[in-house]
Amino acid sequence: MTAQQILSLKPALSGYVAEFHDCFAKYETRSHLKEYVQGQLSDLPRKSVEPMAHLAEVPPRTLQEFLSLSDWDQDRLRDRVQQIVARDHGDEKAIGIVDESGHPKKGNKTACVQRQYCGNTGKIDNCVMSVHLCYATNDNQFRTMIDSELFLPETSWADPERREEAGIPDSVVYRAKHQIALELLDRALSNGVRFGWITADEWYAEKPMFIAGLEERQQRFVLEIPKNLLGWLHEPCAAEARRSEVQDLCRYSRAMMRQPWRRYHIKDTEKGAMVWEIKAAAFWMLRDGVVVGPYWLLVARDVLNPEEVKYFLSNAAPGVPIEAILHVAFSRWPIERCLEDEKTELGLSHFECRKYVAVLRHLLITQVSHLFLSRECQRLRGKKNRDHDLSDSHRQQCADRRDDPEPGRWAATDQAGVGATQSNSAPQRRRAEVSHESAQATIPQAGNPSRATEVLHPAVTWIAL
Repeated sequence: MTAQQILSLKPALSGYVAEFHDCFAKYETRSHLKEYVQGQLSDLPRKSVEPMAHLAEVPPRTLQEFLSLSDWDQDRLRDRVQQIVARDHGDEKAIGIVDESGHPKKGNKTACVQRQYCGNTGKIDNCVMSVHLCYATNDNQFRTMIDSELFLPETSWADPERREEAGIPDSVVYRAKHQIALELLDRALSNGVRFGWITADEWYAEKPMFIAGLEERQQRFVLEIPKNLLGWLHEPCAAEARRSEVQDLCRYSRAMMRQPWRRYHIKDTEKGAMVWEIKAAAFWMLRDGVVVGPYWLLVARDVLNPEEVKYFLSNAAPGVPIEAILHVAFSRWPIERCLEDEKTELGLSHFECRKYVAVLRHLLITQVSHLFLSRECQRLRGKKNRDHDLSDSHRQQCADRRDDPEPGRWAATDQAGVGATQSNSAPQRRRAEVSHESAQATIPQAGNPSRATEVLHPAVTWIAL
């Protein structure tokens, strides 16, 4: 944004912050929200309390007490963010993205701090972990963080005296990160946010209860799965039947070996088109001693780097095109961008407070700031199509990088039997009951999907994913 554009945001910011007034009982406390958000939106090199307080010309202790001692409803603040997103940016095909983030900290006094793997530093480090839920429209043109929660380590915070010193309420107990992710999803759904899809990385996908939780909530998903996930490419006769790792199934099974690799245009980058080769098949796996499926199993390899292979699991309906599933599979980058923006632009990891409620409030206020930034960026950007941003020469260069000028439009129902139904006589069978009424596209019978499907992006159409 230019300096002039930033100045033009002040009236909009006043109106926006007013939507959160009922989260605060007192006017004095209410005014501190605007001061905090303005500080996060400023060009300060560090967005901790002291420099933001000096910018707002208030004593630093005022903002410190605003985070840790003042009486206001942070839960309602979070709910209001989600309600605004549902009201103004609702998209029935929206993608919900789950991820976590580490915030390096020194010492052992900050609530929830522990030595653990920190993605921020790329190593085992002393840090606070938080779990996040991002909302992205299906075209990825609007994205914002809609919920964040602190992860409380299981053993290192069991000492009652240490918990009391850090202000951790008795109601806050250890929950695994995938359990927290489901709680974030429940809160968003209760505030009117609707998702067409949920996606997450393999750390969440390897947790059977996370997948089961998504199915219980009638959520469609596309999850990246680890290569050693066990299962079958055919419906087993019994739960005790020998299972194989996904990487071996995709490499040696008949269902995969008999398929040709199909090339799909994923997105455009500065270096040209990103193209991946795909195979797909039906997949069954074991959960709590019961065979569940069939799911979609997709194996993808980068055309320019065939050694880079990804595996995806989806409960999409049999008729949903491969293109739609791939679009979601490769749409985890919005949450990475949101976390990057919150850390570099809004000071997400700059908090210096130690109390649990203060750290949590900082995370939630950062979401308020991020939503405002996302809305204003969308307004200033308008609805300009990605095609308008690409020069004719660049479009030609992108097209030249494709060996296949028209990405394969191929459904796995014929080759892999994804559309096959389960046998009623088979023992110990359970198929996930997932609503597919909002599917982007369905196929009335086995065969290629319709070329009119609106989520598809053939070579002649350039959509920034």
